[in-house]
Amino acid sequence: MPAKQLDTLDYIVFLVYFLIVAGYGYYIYKKKQSATMSTTDFFLAEGSLTWWAIGSSLIASNISAEQFIGASGDGFAMGLAIATYEWMAAATLIVVAVFFMPIYLKNRIFTMPQFLTQRYNNTVSMIMAIFWLFLYVLVNLTSILFLGALAVSTISGLNFTACMFGLAIFAIIITIGGMKVIGFTDVIQVFFLIMGGLATTYLAINLVSTENGTQGLVEGFDLMLTKSADHFHMIFPKNHPHYASLPGLTVLFGGMWIVNLNYWGCNQYITQRALGADLKTAREGILFAAFLKLLMPLIVVLPGIAAYTLYQQGLFQQEMLDATGEVNKDHAYPVLLNLLPTGLKGLSFAALTAAVVASLAGKANSISTIFTLDIYRKYIAPEASEQKLVNIGRITIVVAMIMAIFISPYMGIDKKGGFQFIQEMTGLVSPGVFAAFILGFFWKKTNSAGALFAIVGGFLLSLFFKYQLPELVNLEFLAPTGFAVQNAEGLYVIPFLDTMGFVFLICVAVMIVLGLQKPSNKGLEVDAAMFKVNPTFAVGAGAILVLVVILYTIFW
Repeated sequence: MPAKQLDTLDYIVFLVYFLIVAGYGYYIYKKKQSATMSTTDFFLAEGSLTWWAIGSSLIASNISAEQFIGASGDGFAMGLAIATYEWMAAATLIVVAVFFMPIYLKNRIFTMPQFLTQRYNNTVSMIMAIFWLFLYVLVNLTSILFLGALAVSTISGLNFTACMFGLAIFAIIITIGGMKVIGFTDVIQVFFLIMGGLATTYLAINLVSTENGTQGLVEGFDLMLTKSADHFHMIFPKNHPHYASLPGLTVLFGGMWIVNLNYWGCNQYITQRALGADLKTAREGILFAAFLKLLMPLIVVLPGIAAYTLYQQGLFQQEMLDATGEVNKDHAYPVLLNLLPTGLKGLSFAALTAAVVASLAGKANSISTIFTLDIYRKYIAPEASEQKLVNIGRITIVVAMIMAIFISPYMGIDKKGGFQFIQEMTGLVSPGVFAAFILGFFWKKTNSAGALFAIVGGFLLSLFFKYQLPELVNLEFLAPTGFAVQNAEGLYVIPFLDTMGFVFLICVAVMIVLGLQKPSNKGLEVDAAMFKVNPTFAVGAGAILVLVVILYTIFW
């Protein structure tokens, strides 16, 4: 796809964005001199993040190139249904705020491996810490960096490798200042992300209207509803070509809950933003993030549907092709960005960069936290000073980013589609991890043997379901139920969201059996009063849940 160079005004807009973020980050950093910075300051920014900083940081860390590029590409290919990852996340965040955060904060849990140590034992914790480090570096960090560099290179015309190094260096600048710098600079990142994203959405929908002889957003959206009616359904029937990715009601009652509850509630990368706050502030921040999640499909999905509508009318026929001459859905968002007028293109370019850099910074900080606190301090240098641990944390950030730069071109991210790549790879680990967490929270008899089975056995079961079962058993008999679909090779496979549900249920069943045989005595401090919410939060949470129901009702 041919790239168009940014104009001088675009570079000026981008430079202003860079100076604001870097300058503000440096200001926050100097307020808390590195010489006196403790591990709780560096990794958690304990007590210093406000609710709006927590909420913004959650979204900035979550929304990255895989959403802008990947989700827009899926919007082009399958339509609004991909928004289920955003809208179900909004509902999930309410569950996390009400039930998960009180347990973490009451029990003074700051890292996910720490939870596993406290609730189970060091073996479970160490295995999971290694799992997370591999997952964060080999899947998340690499995909964010690769897709981000690909998008930035496509839009700007700059060299791909140079873009990759540039994004990594920018993220390191923010990350080495610690979580407080990340949290407050993320507020600026989210501002650019939303403003630039909405500008792209406005242009895309308006272009639909002008190409059809009318003018305005309402007219453009009405035309999209008419001309791309097949792209405005949230629930796919069994015969839908994209059913394997989003298998019917599973998005409402099945594996989608495991995806989201594990991501938002059992994920160092995400929960770290709220773990340094008091419960009221943490809940308010998570509620703010939930409201922002409802808006995300406007920014990351609708542009893809607009590009599909225009493509159907004969536009972008060449631009959507990859080097092999096939239509590449991930070209949809960069194609639209290249149509933006000078200045506005720079703003959207800054928005995309903000999303990538914020996610890289958040992920790198979590990698650093787990390695430093749960491996280095615990097993390598128990007597290390606070300053030594902070320095090790910074070194880890740089090493992880360098590894991601050199590994990412070999991960096959461009072949699968970035968004689906992350979901499916993370889905190999998620069911067992979530089972270990959810039973660890709420069932005192759960023991370390059960947790070990869930984490290791769950991963092996996921691999078996994905790669071995279709070869060993003809699953065609499951096709009428929707639990099996035919892939490109003609084999019947279980959709990965359904696989997650099956693996989760198996893990829970085994954990219950093992827990009944030898009950644990290491339950956490949990009581019903912890889950009580204040009236303001209850109203906000209720509004979000009602909006989710309305959206699914309208676009069923």
